[in-house]
Amino acid sequence: MSRDILRILEGWAFEPDQLSVRIVAGDDGREKIQMRLELGLLQMELDGRPDGLRPEGCESWLEFYRRQQVTHETANPDGAPFQLEPADCERLLREGIQYYHRYLSFWHLRRYELCARYTNRNLRLFKFVHDFARLERDKRQFDQWRPYVTMMHTRAVATPLVEMRDFEASLKAIEAGIRAIRGFLEEYGETERAAQCAELLSLERWRDEVAAEAPEPVADPPDPLVELREQLQRAINEERFEDAARLRDEVRRLSESPFRSRPDEKL
Repeated sequence: MSRDILRILEGWAFEPDQLSVRIVAGDDGREKIQMRLELGLLQMELDGRPDGLRPEGCESWLEFYRRQQVTHETANPDGAPFQLEPADCERLLREGIQYYHRYLSFWHLRRYELCARYTNRNLRLFKFVHDFARLERDKRQFDQWRPYVTMMHTRAVATPLVEMRDFEASLKAIEAGIRAIRGFLEEYGETERAAQCAELLSLERWRDEVAAEAPEPVADPPDPLVELREQLQRAINEERFEDAARLRDEVRRLSESPFRSRPDEKL
């Protein structure tokens, strides 16, 4: 049997200015994603790890390390915390890039629900590395992509809602993405960069376009500060004072946020 891939590429020219992807039937009976490259193609599984491997019997390296973390903390409740070493992070980064190629393919195939699933997967990867990487440089290596993946996830969630003309739900999803990116900037002390953050600006423009398309005014999303104050009052009434202290700090943080609009302002 020939190993030459030219037969596979016949009639599928490489277009340098656009992403070309397709779904084909695999020899094993399962569908595969193929992405056209200048010198060939990438082929990925639709489910599980994109390359089809199961590292150490797990669906992914992320699952493997999550299991290690749970096992470590169960066996050492009062000991040193679980940590990811640079080699672990490098392995997780290479795997995350595989998932990036796949959810980008799903986006171009208009398989939005699958794009949303795997962008969310990489967001969970970033949080896991942020929580457990030993070195700060490893945390930042992953976290630098959080605004972009948040934007992609938001678009994958909200686009089907816009297409169904469910403007209220779509605007809530877009606002959630905007808040997440603003929270990222605040977390890293980069609030002054908001006006130059391409992902944030993209979602804000899209929100305004969707709001303008809505046939009637859409209710504003619930005010998280109002909800926090209600939770705080319930905690005080029920004498849950540790919860009350935590909620009070959160109310203060949100009230003082430079990104929080006044009641008469639009976000």
